[in-house]
This record gives sequence, C-alpha cells and structure tokens, in this order.
Amino acid sequence: MIRNAAIVSLSSGILGESFMQFEKEIGLRRLKEYGLNVRFMPNALKGLEYIREHPEKRAEDLLQAFRDPDIDMILCAIGGDDTYRLLPYLFDHNELADAVTDKVFLGFSDTTINHFMFHKIGFRSFYGQAFLPDICELSAEMHPYTRTYFEELISTGTIREIKPSDTWYNERKCFSSDQVGKPLIAHADHGFELLQGVSVFSGKILGGCIDSMYDIFNGDRYADMPVLCEKYHLFPEADDWKGRILLLESSEEKPSPEKYRQSLEYLKKAGVFEAVSGVLVGKPMDETYMEEYKRLLVKVIDKPDLPIVFNLNIGHAMPRCIIPFGVEATVDAEKQIIRFAD
Repeated sequence: MIRNAAIVSLSSGILGESFMQFEKEIGLRRLKEYGLNVRFMPNALKGLEYIREHPEKRAEDLLQAFRDPDIDMILCAIGGDDTYRLLPYLFDHNELADAVTDKVFLGFSDTTINHFMFHKIGFRSFYGQAFLPDICELSAEMHPYTRTYFEELISTGTIREIKPSDTWYNERKCFSSDQVGKPLIAHADHGFELLQGVSVFSGKILGGCIDSMYDIFNGDRYADMPVLCEKYHLFPEADDWKGRILLLESSEEKPSPEKYRQSLEYLKKAGVFEAVSGVLVGKPMDETYMEEYKRLLVKVIDKPDLPIVFNLNIGHAMPRCIIPFGVEATVDAEKQIIRFAD
C-alpha cells in the first residue's frame, strides 16, 4: 500500500503559480483523505518560468524522489511539452539508472517522454493520470471511473484489469475558482472498438501521447528535440517493439488529421507496426476527429491482420484509467477487458 507520495513538475511548472493554488488544495485534501502523506519536491512549486529555465532542477527532483526510501509513489503534476530537456541530466552519467528504485511512477501526456526514458533502463511505470488534471478535478469529486483506478493503484501498487467507462465527459473550458463543484457535460460511451484484426492479443504495452511521439521525429516545436532524442536513443529500436502492444492517445491540441497521419507515418518508418502484436488507441478529447483518426489508422498502418482497438478511456479525454507499462497484457475486445499479469 502506498503511504508517501512525491509530486514532481517534470514538464510544465504551472502547479507553482498562484492562480493554481485553489486547485492544488483540492488535490491535497483528496490525497490526504486517502491517508497519503504528500511531499512536493524542492522545485515542483517554483512556477512556469523557473521550471522552463531549469531542466536540470526538474531532473534533480526526479532523482531525489527515487533515492528517498520513504517515498512510495512519484506523481507528475501535469504534462507540458519539453521534458525531453532532462535527457542529458538523467543519462550522461547513468544518473537515472543508478537512482531508480522500486516505486510507482504515474503520469501522462508529455510524460510519455519520461516513460520512454524509464523503458530504456528497464523500469516499469504507469500511464494515464496526473495530479492536476485528475486528483484536482474541479467537480465535487474525482470522476468515478478515474477514481476507481487511482484507488486500485495506491492500495495495491498495480492495476489488474481495465474495462471501458460507461461515460465520457466534454473538456472543461474554464478552470477558474468559480468552476469548483460544477460537473462536466457527460455522454454515454460505447466501449472498446475493434477496427481490424483478431479480438484477442497479448504483449507488453508501451507508448503514450502521439503528439509527443511526433515531436521525437519532427523538430517543428523544438528544433533540438529530435537531435537529443536521437543522441540518447530514446525511441525504441524496431526489434524492441517486437511482440509489444503500441498505445496511442492524442492531446488537448487535438491534432489535425494531417498531423495525425504524419505521426503514424513516422511510427511506420521506425518499423513499429511491423513489430507490434496490436495497437490500442485512446478516445480523442471531445471525440474530435474520431472518425478521421479511425480511418487513418487503418489506411496508414496498412496491415489488415494487425489488431487495432480504438476508444480506450486513456489519455487526454476524461475519464481516465491507468495502464501499467512493461507488464504482460491480454486484450479481449469482444469481452471488453484488458488483463495484466501479476
């Protein structure tokens, strides 16, 4: 059971801004109601500008959290867009590999890049939720589906199975304090969709936000990101994808179909689709471009026997489950369940 949680800002430093304090207090109260002792790492609350200018301090926080024997869980504050800048401070002298210990690490979005860092050193991590977007949700309580998986993780240290949510929610348009207690617009959901291939397949899941993966190959956002990712061999080689299941989900930027197509083309060129045993795809936020994405997945991958399961409640659309990486998973789209080995 998890007792002590450390919160880190590995991408954006927004958690440290004064206008976010009411949200932070909501999240702290909820975590304390679970009996968790919460610690913000030394630089986690220093704000947007400081975090942006000091990637080495973000790396220090992560390493310190791993080295601290009293910390059971490392929880990301939120995503962002430049956690790749931690690479030199975590890999130049094997800092990350030397620091990691058996803890739960949870984050999503830009944190996809951190998950690939952990994969490089053989550390198992958890994808799907973060402090600000999930624990600090402005509704009267955490979304029930989200809460179920978070409670399982902190009480058992793992996730045993995932089933679809009966409900999905529109994106919240305003995050001011007068929104506290106001529910999101809810819609009935329809479960996992098998786009092609067999309904049952297995493998260890790896992946994350397709926007972040796009930036590994494309320097439009940060010209040095593909350079650094290549230097540190961040993206797994094609052989490393053999037998794995690729997870894809799209960000709040709601990438255009053209950008989504290009992202898939990058992955295809990297040999991912020739190697994996299946593809899992999260529901797009507000279901924007959902039909276009489905068509592109089938068209670009162009491998009719490769299973593709769409509409998982993972990533940026709410609510969110949690997916363990590095654990053998069995997907059964017909029975609407994903099971994980012990």
